[in-house]
Amino acid sequence: MFQSRVISLILKRNKASLNSILANFKETTSFRASSSSLSSSSSTVARSSLYGFRSLYKGNYMPSWRNMSTAAAVGMENKEGLKLLVTGGPRAQKAVGIWLFGSAAWVFSMVILGGITRLTRSGLSMTDWKFTGSLPPLSDEEWLQEFEKYKQSPEYKRVNKGMSLEDFKFIYWMEYAHRMWGRGLGIIFALPFSYFLRKGYITLRLGLKLSALFALGAGQGLIGWWMVKSGLEEPPSEYAQPRVSPYRLTAHLTSAFVIYTGLFWTALSVVMPEPPAESVAWVRGAAKVKKLALPVSFIVGITAVSGAFVAGNDAGHAYNTFPKMGDTWIPDDIFNMKPLIRNFFENTSMVQLDHRILATTTLLSIGALWWSTRKLDIHPAIRSLIGSTVGMAALQVTLGISTLLSYVPVSLGTAHQAGALTLLTLMILLNHTTRKPSVSLLKSLPQVAKTTF
Repeated sequence: MFQSRVISLILKRNKASLNSILANFKETTSFRASSSSLSSSSSTVARSSLYGFRSLYKGNYMPSWRNMSTAAAVGMENKEGLKLLVTGGPRAQKAVGIWLFGSAAWVFSMVILGGITRLTRSGLSMTDWKFTGSLPPLSDEEWLQEFEKYKQSPEYKRVNKGMSLEDFKFIYWMEYAHRMWGRGLGIIFALPFSYFLRKGYITLRLGLKLSALFALGAGQGLIGWWMVKSGLEEPPSEYAQPRVSPYRLTAHLTSAFVIYTGLFWTALSVVMPEPPAESVAWVRGAAKVKKLALPVSFIVGITAVSGAFVAGNDAGHAYNTFPKMGDTWIPDDIFNMKPLIRNFFENTSMVQLDHRILATTTLLSIGALWWSTRKLDIHPAIRSLIGSTVGMAALQVTLGISTLLSYVPVSLGTAHQAGALTLLTLMILLNHTTRKPSVSLLKSLPQVAKTTF
């Protein structure tokens, strides 16, 4: 129902644009006659779209938000191959971009807060869930009622028996803040979305993408409760500590990463409709980088998912030595579970070994990406981005080892999770930067860059 209303509103607001497109289609002869002037316009857009990388590389020129947005808006209706996601000119483009980047940053903070909630064992303190949320306890009597509910949970009986009311308030507030922060994201996303729809800034293509992301965000709350519910059940063994299902925890974290990736990529597409390109040689170099960046991005994603299984199985507390696991390189019990496939997701030893191997593979792959591209003729912003990715990968591995050797303190564990999302952010940016330019931009580019950096 929500998506259908969004689509109808988008079509209504963009009726004039659709009519213009049909008119242009009928006037192909006129379009061909003006192709020479379009080449000049597309060249302006190409140079202007570099504005997004001035924070990465300081060159001899620095185009502004206003210049890039203006050039892109002018070329929106008559540039072949370039489809802007936002109508309404540079101000609308800037406003929508800021909103989307802000939403992505909010999701980033949600992941960090979720990590703190897990590391402080606060996630099972609230034993019920309402889609719309509820007020926290406001009186001593209400706090005692919530505490009594928690006392019936397996975690209290097996882990926190004898906990004081003040200690319970701490873990309750942590989980409550995490849930309310998620609902706050829904508000800061939905309200501007509705406003931009009414103003007619959102195109059909962008509206569909954002509607899908909104649906994923709503589903994320359900996945979160589905995860928590698994931790409120009695463990199968009387010696086992209650904890959420590692599969459900991984689903919850992976879903958050997907939402973040969608928001960040879409925001980049709004503010930077064309990749940085000053010459055909640089475009060819970017294409070579793209072929290498895609598989490396896949490895980064798989490593992040394996980290969720480490968290879900508390595997970080198992072997707090490095590079060996205890006294051996490979523990003897990595294939103890039947069927064999369970070991890769539930066996503490195997799960930690997998994560170590994948983390090392990630570092080596990113290092190989840098080595393979060091002599390519590519845009300086792309080269700078690759260097930043190498540095972040090295820092992330260092954080992981430090977290392990320190028995997973909250501070280092949180930093390690933030590092994983930061590394993913850099890979998203690298893939977006090296995407193929529009046909009109390619036609307007010289063979060699004229700008000296």
